[in-house]
Amino acid sequence: MPAGTTCEPNPDPPQEAANEDEAWVWTQIKAEGRRDAEAEPALASYLYSTILSHSSLERSLSFHLGNKLCSSTLLSTLLYDLFLNTFSSDPSLRAAAVADLRAARVRDPACVSFSHCLLNYKGFLACQSILMIIDLGFLKLAKIGKGILFDHATGVVIGETAVIGNNVSILHHVTLGGTGKACGDRHPKIGDGVLIGAGATILGNVKIGEGAKIGAGSVVLIDVPPRTTAVGNPARLVGGKEKPTKLDECPGESMDHTSFISEWSDYII
Repeated sequence: MPAGTTCEPNPDPPQEAANEDEAWVWTQIKAEGRRDAEAEPALASYLYSTILSHSSLERSLSFHLGNKLCSSTLLSTLLYDLFLNTFSSDPSLRAAAVADLRAARVRDPACVSFSHCLLNYKGFLACQSILMIIDLGFLKLAKIGKGILFDHATGVVIGETAVIGNNVSILHHVTLGGTGKACGDRHPKIGDGVLIGAGATILGNVKIGEGAKIGAGSVVLIDVPPRTTAVGNPARLVGGKEKPTKLDECPGESMDHTSFISEWSDYII
């Protein structure tokens, strides 16, 4: 996203436009699947079963999630029917899946295609699984928006009362946890367009304002104002508490992790 772009929440598009967007992404995924099958015949059977044999994104995703989550006592066919029925009856779930696919494709330079994300990105698959479980009412879990990128998605801990807004990017080894002293609503609330760097820890029922940036390795224990950058252990605001430096862009989409360095420190390697 170009610098200077604001971080206003995107309104939900009309259902017709959402359906067109989903159809376009699915067309891209099938084209990528055919290309990859031709380029690597050893993967042709796998690509056929996961992508090319299906008529829609929700069918492909339901099949793939079912096979990822099944066990000897919970069959993939049962999960497939359950997931497909949920996807088919809830357009918001399909829209979230498309937005999450787009988030990975646009923000992660290692994501070479939509199909690569659909089949291999554990952060994407985990996010869809969580949304599915919440929609089915099986468990009380964190509330997660759409356009979410869990980059690497290793060692990420999200408390059950946490809330994550739209267009948020979260790197590996991030913890959205409790302080250990509170009950009930005890986990962080992450606003739209927030970027949380690798290894950051945010504890307690604190609010990270819209368009804020949390530096890698930071420990955040209090609220962070919108469009500001918090760095360090304990975290401090770049520019100072009284007049913190305001961000013009949406860090959750721009993925700019280091622009604050010149203001934070003159240390140069």
